[in-house]
Amino acid sequence: MRRRTFLKAAGASGASALLAGCTGTGGESTTTEQSGGATGTTTTQGTTTGGESPTLTIGTYGPFVDTVSSSPGPWLKDQFESEFDATLKWQTPDSGVNHYIERSHRGVESGADLYVGLDAQMLVRIDENLDGELFTPTEGLSHSGDVNEELEFDPKGRAVPYDTGYVSIVYNETLGDDGAFTAPKTFDELLKPEFEGTLLAQNPTSSGTGKAFLLHTIDAKGEDGYLDYWAKLKENGVRVLGGWEPAYNAYSKGEAPMVVSYSTDQVYAAESGEDMAKHQIRFLNDQGYANPEGMATFADAANPELATEFMDFMLRPEVQAEIAVRNVAFPATTTAELPADFAKYAHEPPEAVTFSYDRLKGNLSDWTDAWEQEFASK
Repeated sequence: MRRRTFLKAAGASGASALLAGCTGTGGESTTTEQSGGATGTTTTQGTTTGGESPTLTIGTYGPFVDTVSSSPGPWLKDQFESEFDATLKWQTPDSGVNHYIERSHRGVESGADLYVGLDAQMLVRIDENLDGELFTPTEGLSHSGDVNEELEFDPKGRAVPYDTGYVSIVYNETLGDDGAFTAPKTFDELLKPEFEGTLLAQNPTSSGTGKAFLLHTIDAKGEDGYLDYWAKLKENGVRVLGGWEPAYNAYSKGEAPMVVSYSTDQVYAAESGEDMAKHQIRFLNDQGYANPEGMATFADAANPELATEFMDFMLRPEVQAEIAVRNVAFPATTTAELPADFAKYAHEPPEAVTFSYDRLKGNLSDWTDAWEQEFASK
């Protein structure tokens, strides 16, 4: 979720722990007094009107709103306010959704109506750490039938997907012998001697992309085989860094010809006029790990009906297309049409792989803990 900020700062050639939230700045920063004397900093865009119009307060992660020209947030605010008799106010607390979890722990109201930016892994963590419900089931959406069923990730019906990304291998074919490096096509091929020391990955205990890649290996090799597979990856020289940003930075410097990243990498490269040979996409086993993002209404929302209207607005075809382009992702619905120049460089895998909430619940911590015990401390 911090990719946009990094790539704009470093150039296309040049995610944090779950529930730690994403960081970003923009709008007006305010510090508020919270229950028990604690303070927390939140970043908001938009102000409450003094008239009769209601205010819809939406929590999200910083990069969703902090760049006026390209982030979805400012555009969504303008469009929503132009059609509805309401004011939209964004909240971007430094700790993301964890801000609202901590408030719930202390018995303090959320202070928002909706959260945008949830995924299945976050919901599992939330439900494992809170006794009550932070979010409420969603009902009454006229566009709910347009959502791709493969992207649905909340069996309790709280979170509704609004976009998705696919974690894949990005590779630089100019770094091979005679400028002809070709990435492996399968997980098994990745273990061959010719690919020794060629892959940069991320720690799954501190990185969203790292966790997605780990889950993909679990899907490919099974719960009983993924640690053995990682042991072989280690023997073959995989380099595991703390997060996406340092891994991609190392890749950009030519330290390795492959990095675990996103299948929309060429979108950034094209915008920056980069050599596309340095931004090739490989879906191992012809698969990409999907990590859909969703939105959900807080259980204590002051304006739940308005929150439902906004969620339905987010699922409209033209809004879905705009979100995808601005967030450099894919729509969650089957009705959105992407611009031709964007679709040319945003690659979808032949097959999407993702773990459902039910598969992750009770397993996610065990899988990551086992990986950490086996590899992170050695």
